[in-house]
Amino acid sequence: MDVKKRMDELILQINRYNEAYYQHNESLISDQEFDNLLAELQKLESENPLFAYPDSPTQRVGGTITKQFKSVKHRYPMLSLGNTYSEQELRDFDDRVAKGLEGEDYEYICELKFDGVALSFWYENGQLIKGVTRGDGTRGDDITNNIKTIKHLPLRLNSSIFPREFELRGEGYMPLSSFEAINEQKLKQGEAPLANPRNAASGTFKMQDSAEVARRNMACYIYAMVGDENPFQTHEESLIALNQADFPVSPTWKKCKSIDEVLEYIHSWKDKRNELPLNTDGIVIKVNDYEQQNRLGFTAKSPRWAIAYKYPSEIAETEILSISYQVGRTGNVTPVANLTPVYLAGTMVKRASVHNANEMDRLDLRKHDTVFVEKGGEIIPKITSVNLSKRKENTQAFIFPEQCPACGSTLVRQEGEANHYCLNEKKCPPQIKGKIEHFIQRKALNIENLGVETIDLLVEKGIIHHISDLYQLNEQSFQGLEGFQSKSISNILTSIEKSKSVAFRQVLFGLGIRHVGATIAEKLVQQFHSIEKLQKATLEELIAVPEIGERIANSLKEYFDDADNIQQLERLKEAGVQLSEEIKEIVLEGEALLGKSFVISGVFKNFEREELKDKIIAHGGKVVSSISSKLDYLVAGENMGPAKLEKANSLSIKIITEEEFLALLN
Repeated sequence: MDVKKRMDELILQINRYNEAYYQHNESLISDQEFDNLLAELQKLESENPLFAYPDSPTQRVGGTITKQFKSVKHRYPMLSLGNTYSEQELRDFDDRVAKGLEGEDYEYICELKFDGVALSFWYENGQLIKGVTRGDGTRGDDITNNIKTIKHLPLRLNSSIFPREFELRGEGYMPLSSFEAINEQKLKQGEAPLANPRNAASGTFKMQDSAEVARRNMACYIYAMVGDENPFQTHEESLIALNQADFPVSPTWKKCKSIDEVLEYIHSWKDKRNELPLNTDGIVIKVNDYEQQNRLGFTAKSPRWAIAYKYPSEIAETEILSISYQVGRTGNVTPVANLTPVYLAGTMVKRASVHNANEMDRLDLRKHDTVFVEKGGEIIPKITSVNLSKRKENTQAFIFPEQCPACGSTLVRQEGEANHYCLNEKKCPPQIKGKIEHFIQRKALNIENLGVETIDLLVEKGIIHHISDLYQLNEQSFQGLEGFQSKSISNILTSIEKSKSVAFRQVLFGLGIRHVGATIAEKLVQQFHSIEKLQKATLEELIAVPEIGERIANSLKEYFDDADNIQQLERLKEAGVQLSEEIKEIVLEGEALLGKSFVISGVFKNFEREELKDKIIAHGGKVVSSISSKLDYLVAGENMGPAKLEKANSLSIKIITEEEFLALLN
C-alpha cells in the first residue's frame, strides 16, 4: 500500500465529511464510519510522522498536553469597546461619528455581542499557525492546540484572496447544548456543575489536555479581520469573504444606513437573541468603511468608530441573609450581601455588591428583606431595591461597622468620600495580601506560578510581609508547607528571578501607589525615567506631566514621604528589580511628510517595519492599514502582498520604493 497516498485520500474524505456536517448540516456517513476513518488516519500518522500534516483533521480531536501556556504579544492590541445601555447615548455616538467624518456619508454594521471568550487567530500562507487569548489586551496565552479542536474553524484556506499574513478576531464559546450536557453528566456523578457558559468556555480553552477540549465541542464566531495587508475596503466585504471561505461568521449581522436603522435592529433582537445556541448580552455597532475607521481613530482604551449597546439587565427576587465586609488592598471596605441562591442571567447568584455605607442607607437594608438583584452589564450582581411589601415586622437594620473586620482598626471616612478605609495598611492582612497579589499580576511583575492561594498561605504563615520579601524566598521558605514539591518550588523561584527583568513602567504600576494605573505609570516613566528622579520631583513637576492632576501628584508625594516605602524600594533595588527605564519617544525630525498618508507592505533593506512607521511619523506623516482612494503613497518592499498592489493600481495610488521614500524625506 502507498501509505502517503492513502493518508491523502483519508484527509480529503474526512475534510469533505466535516464540511458537510459543520457547514451544511448534512451527515453523509454514520458516526461509526467516520470514527473508523479518523482512527485509521491517526494510526498511519503515528507510524509515519514524516507524512503528517499540521492541518490534518486529526488535530481536531486533540491529544496534546500543554503544561504551561506561553505568553504571546499581540501584533495588534485587542482593545475593549465603549458601551452604553442608553439609546440617546447611541445617538450621541452617531453625532460624534458624523462630526469626525465632516459630513461624509457612512454606514454601520450591526452584530450581536456574544458572551464568550475573545480570541485571536493568526494565519500565514493560508494556514492557521496560532490561537491566542485576549489576556490583558497587549499579551495573551498561546492556546493553539486547543483552538485547533474547534471543528468549524478552517485550519487551511481554500481561498486566494487573503494576504500571506493576517489575523482574525472572534468569540470562542461553549454552546448551550454542550454546557447543559456537561452539567447533566456532572450532577449524575455527584460533582459540582459548571457555573455558566462563559466561565466554562474560558476554563475549557485553558485546559492542559486538548483531547478534553475537543470532547466539549467548543465553537467560535469570527467578527473581524486585522492586519496591514487587508484586501477589503469595508467590514461588510470582509464578512462576506470570510463566510465564503468557510469561516464561522454569524449570519445575524446587518448593514444599517442610519442610527434609526441601528435602533430597529437592536429592538428586533431584544427577545429573538434568547433563541440562539449561545448567550448574548448586546449589540456591537461599527462604522463599515475601513478608511473612515482609520480617520476616526482610537482613544487610549477603545476605537472611536465602534460602540456596544447592552440590553437592560435581568432582575431576580431573593432574600438577603447577611452582609459581609471585604477589605481591599487600598484599605477600602466594601459590603457584600449574602443571599438565598437565585438563578439570574445564566448563573446561580449567591452574593451581590452593596458598594458602600451610603448605598446601605439608601436601600435601608434589613435582615431577611426580600430584595431585587440584577447583573450590572449582566456580569456583576448588585442589589437595586427592597420589596417593601414583603418586609417582615421588627426586622433588624444592617449597620456599617466602625472597626475593620480584618484587623480591628478604627475605620476612617474622608470628607466628601462614600467609602470607609482601614488605615492600618502595614498590619491589616487583607491589605498586605492584596498589595502582594497586585504586585505579581501579569500587568505588573508578571510572576507566574505564584498564585493567590500561595500568597495567602505565605502571608498567614508569616513568611512574607511585604513585596520585597518575595525576593528573599528560597527552598527552605517552603519547608513544612503542604502541597509544595521541589518542582513547584523551583518554578516559583524561577518566576521570581525572571521578574527582575520586567520593565520599570510595570514595576511602578505594581507598587500599588493609589491612583497610579498602568497608563499613568508609563507616562511617569516616560517623563522621569527612574525611581530616584520620580521621588525627587516636586508637586509642580508632577502636575506638569500630561494626565497627572493634583490627586495623583499628592498620592505620589505621600507614597515617597513614607519611610517604610523607601525601605521597600531599597530592598527591591538590592534584589535587582528594574527601577529605571528609557522609554523611546518619537522625536519630530521634520515636516517633509506632513499631512501625507502611507501604507507599508513587504520587506525592506534599511528598516524593520516598525522603524519605517516611526520614520514616517517623525516627519509628520500618518501610517494607515488599508488602501483607499484618499491614500497618498504605498511604500513597496520585497515580497509585498499582491492584493495590495492590485488595489493600489486600480485606485491609481502612487507606489514608491524604499529609495524613493528616502528621497521624499529630503
